Amino acid sequence: MKVSERLLYYNKAMEAIYYATYPTPLGTVLVTAKPTAITGLWFTERQRHQPAEELFEGWTEAFEHPLLLAAKDWLDAYFAGSQPAVELPLELAGSPFQQAVWRLLTDIPYGSTSTYRELALLVQASQQRLRTPAAQAIGGAVGRNPISLIVPCHRVIGSNGNLVGYGGGLDRKLALLKLEGVL
Repeated sequence: MKVSERLLYYNKAMEAIYYATYPTPLGTVLVTAKPTAITGLWFTERQRHQPAEELFEGWTEAFEHPLLLAAKDWLDAYFAGSQPAVELPLELAGSPFQQAVWRLLTDIPYGSTSTYRELALLVQASQQRLRTPAAQAIGGAVGRNPISLIVPCHRVIGSNGNLVGYGGGLDRKLALLKLEGVL
């Protein structure tokens, strides 16, 4: 099931989805939340794997929703060049494999990077797999991270140190890593 199909399923469920857009130095972001957790954060321009417009039917624009305001505060702190102190409740909709990868992304510290290979080895250990998942499988999960920035998929680089694969564009990935002092 594709991410957009999964989101459509959740959109049709009884639980409300709230959203707001906020400007950042790298472009406007769309943030979504359920009553108890942040469910999405995407750049609105040049972003792969963002929700399809038909998903917005039934969503409620809510700039004053407490979780969306908390996400805005998080973004403000992050783009001011500091590690946000606030931990936000997150709900990531995805397969068990994707969720395992996304959990590992949250462990990459601010101002640090990891590689697709390192993530593959960690997934292998955490899921007690006999074989290491392919870097492409890890890359696919990283690229479909529905809560970018907060779940820091931009901190994953190639094993050779090259900047590769970012759903928001490599120019944004470079800017984010510079902001965190990595480059």
